[in-house]
Amino acid sequence: MSAIRRVAVLGAGTMGHGIAQVVAMSGYSVTMYDIDMVSVETGLQRIRKNLDKGVQLGKVADAIRDTALAALSTSTDLTEAVEAADLVIEAAPESMQLKKQIFGSVESAVSPDAVLATNTSSLSIDDIASTLAHPRRFLGLHFFNPVHVMTLVEVVHGPKTDPELLDGAVQFVRRLDREPIVVKDSPGFASSRLGVVIGLEAMRMVEEGVASPEDIDRAMELGYRHPMGPLKLTDLVGLDVRLGIARYLYETLGSEAFRPPRILEQMVADGHTGKKAGRGFYDWGEGA
Repeated sequence: MSAIRRVAVLGAGTMGHGIAQVVAMSGYSVTMYDIDMVSVETGLQRIRKNLDKGVQLGKVADAIRDTALAALSTSTDLTEAVEAADLVIEAAPESMQLKKQIFGSVESAVSPDAVLATNTSSLSIDDIASTLAHPRRFLGLHFFNPVHVMTLVEVVHGPKTDPELLDGAVQFVRRLDREPIVVKDSPGFASSRLGVVIGLEAMRMVEEGVASPEDIDRAMELGYRHPMGPLKLTDLVGLDVRLGIARYLYETLGSEAFRPPRILEQMVADGHTGKKAGRGFYDWGEGA
């Protein structure tokens, strides 16, 4: 894996802006891309807000904030965003078709030595790379939400991923002051496969009236030392995102443990997709 100096992050949403922030804070030059200026500006505003809050709390030095913002540029032109990048990290929604389409466009625009990575939390690395001419330079870099707080990154290798590139990706993650774990391409990898099954069972418990969402979460936080309960975490990730992952894991693994609960299907249909919508298993409205 050649030296990384410039990184392109594709997507300025929930995950993309967070990835762009931590990469810029680590001294890399970053271009954050999205399909329109509204999305790009929203992502940039969230980065500024995170950094300013970090400074206020004494967790981020003024110089680090200023350097990170200076290292960030934005673009709505995909070719322009990736053409000079040594590493491209895609953070688009969890759609196999969309990710294949993006990387098809990216591969023809980047240099032959550029590394291509996806932030997918569950989709097959091998399937996403199936349309690439050079799948050896493709892998997964699965960050966790909120990216600027969470330290874990899953480095996922497919059967065709170059072992040397894998080692380089692990070192890159460590330079971001994050903790990498190496995972073989498998449905849900390690984190989503374990985390989703806990979250789905918690939803079934709510559905059956076993306990309130607050008490179920408290049981995992106090009894198992989880920093956040599975239902509150689902609200932060997005119920629609969790539903998509659950459907994929149910289809690929065939286990009843991953069958989406009725309550999850209904809440998503009603638009109660979590914090971003103001309501999920918790009320996230103003003043709540």
